Amino acid sequence: MWGWTLHRNSCFALLDQFYAAGYRQVDAATNYPINKNPEDFRAAEKILLEWIRTHGVEDLEVIMKVGSINNLRSPEHNLRQSFLLFNLDHYRHQFGTNLRTVMIHWDNRNNESEISDTLEALRIARDQGLETGLSGIKHPEVYARLNALFQLDFRIQIKHNLFYSDVDRYPMFQDKARFLAYGINAGGVKLDNGQYQSMSTLMVRGGAVTTTPLHEQLRQKMPAWNQLSLPLPIQHFNQLGMINAYHHPKISGILVGPSKPEQLRDTLAFFEHLKTEQYRSIYKDLQDLS
Repeated sequence: MWGWTLHRNSCFALLDQFYAAGYRQVDAATNYPINKNPEDFRAAEKILLEWIRTHGVEDLEVIMKVGSINNLRSPEHNLRQSFLLFNLDHYRHQFGTNLRTVMIHWDNRNNESEISDTLEALRIARDQGLETGLSGIKHPEVYARLNALFQLDFRIQIKHNLFYSDVDRYPMFQDKARFLAYGINAGGVKLDNGQYQSMSTLMVRGGAVTTTPLHEQLRQKMPAWNQLSLPLPIQHFNQLGMINAYHHPKISGILVGPSKPEQLRDTLAFFEHLKTEQYRSIYKDLQDLS
């Protein structure tokens, strides 16, 4: 939402807090924010670059997703090797030592020759010392089959929350890939389905405010969960989403998108306690419910 509902000063405040807490990985994409306003194309990366240069930071671990050619929420892309290598050179120059991972973004193709051309670009990125990854891949089985030749160790971003999960769409990668969960709060869903602000993520993206049986089941479970002597009580749907991702055996990382410093503070504090057995027992309950 950077460059959309979150403006420069808010993004700077979040980055300051995140960095000071010792965290380094930041997820970005050429087409963020995806708000259908062409004037905002690449606005998010510009904010990130300005923060890096303002503070002279050299140890971020930026994940840059490339391939999309606009921010109109369309699948239009350019994933030819020549274009990807152009992007690779551009972002290595822009981010320097802060660039850690290059990912393919939004690929609906199943053409093996074209995808092989794309993988050759990722192989070059790997040989330059970068990690490689995938996000929004419609035909992961084709990537897996062709990767037998390239032997790339992918990081893969997948949507994963209590309503929906893409984990099972990638069985061919589950022995090697490192999965990063995004959308853990289902786009900004509230546990109590209370009043949504007009600029909340759910509202801005045109989401629907609905009550499901799962909402009621979660509310009924809350009192019992919060009597487990938890390090921090469960109060928000986002916390349940974090539990659901953190304890999943196939997920190695969580992408979070707080819009306010206090949200980031609470998220990081909760994350630090997720390893405790009390939260693991809640994870088992969530599997039964979802």
